[in-house]
Amino acid sequence: MKGESRRGFTLIELLVVIAIIAVLIALLLPAVQAAREAARRAQCTNNLKQLGLAIQNYVSQTNAFPPMYENYNLVGTAGPNINGPGALNAWPMSWLTVLLPHYEQTALYNAVNFSSSTVDNANYNTINFVRLSVLNCPSESLKAGPWLAPDMANYRGNIGGPGTFLSWSGPIVPMTGNPNGSSGPAIPTNGNMGSFGMEGISDGSSNTAAISEKLVGTADYGNSAGNSTITASNKSLALRGFFMTTMSITVDQGGAPGGQAAQAFYQACNAIPGTQNLYTSTGYWNGYTWNGSCGWCVTFNNYNHWNTPNKWSCIATNSSDPTGNGPMDAITPTSNHSGGVNIALCDGSVRFIKDSINVQTWWALGTRNMSEVISSDSY
Repeated sequence: MKGESRRGFTLIELLVVIAIIAVLIALLLPAVQAAREAARRAQCTNNLKQLGLAIQNYVSQTNAFPPMYENYNLVGTAGPNINGPGALNAWPMSWLTVLLPHYEQTALYNAVNFSSSTVDNANYNTINFVRLSVLNCPSESLKAGPWLAPDMANYRGNIGGPGTFLSWSGPIVPMTGNPNGSSGPAIPTNGNMGSFGMEGISDGSSNTAAISEKLVGTADYGNSAGNSTITASNKSLALRGFFMTTMSITVDQGGAPGGQAAQAFYQACNAIPGTQNLYTSTGYWNGYTWNGSCGWCVTFNNYNHWNTPNKWSCIATNSSDPTGNGPMDAITPTSNHSGGVNIALCDGSVRFIKDSINVQTWWALGTRNMSEVISSDSY
């Protein structure tokens, strides 16, 4: 009809509506991401809870914590060398294999041949190509690649606090010393090795860490000289490897002198400049395979309580095998969770440990038999 007009959006009104929608989306996305990360962290907590209960069941059944190496003494005639490189085919089973029936993997456990000396070969295709969701944190950002083994894992056993105090002071340690009889100051054989049950956790099972999460390593082999191309300025990747410090470490000094040495190494490790490169390809072995490790390596399925969570991992200059890393080196828990890492304690409980935890408290949580007193509100 004449005089009738049509009402619609003007260009300005349309742009205002679009701008409002964009602002709402921008406000909503962080909340969505936070909700997703909360769900991933909850799943990670559940994974650690299952592994913590698996250890409890294993201890109840055997009256012993699972040893770091399951068939250590069966590894070839040359044998693994805890104090330095041994035979390259010396790959004993890890502590995670014996727990398989306790986290609903009995069929996989039945496929394990504990009388064999290696796991990284064609005889173990059944277990070498099985990725277990219970061993992988949902927040892990590196999930595939030509260097990543199918059986990668994010959860590691605690081998103890700083090696200057007392090496192998955690609950997941080797059964015996080096079967070859070689000696060296870097990774000593001492009374902390061997079999023990809950009676060996004299500091208290609720005050001793058993398992923590740790990001898997990188395959950065760097240049022909063996130097990594990843620097400390690239923190997301640098947390997956190790830095070489300028310090040598004397192990098993005990509490007082050990404390001074541990503090000095802690400070040196955290003073790594942003321009420093990772040391060779050390990050490669972090979580490379859940079912085994080379006989002289610790980093495959283990960690220690030297540097606090989500700080650098560091190597002492007198480390017997810098690519394997031992209890004298800082093998630090890391995660993609905001502000800390999840750990399972020896009583089966799971706690979220903040990056800001006091370093002495962190050291005390790592040892099973150093008689430290930890307040319930300190972590």
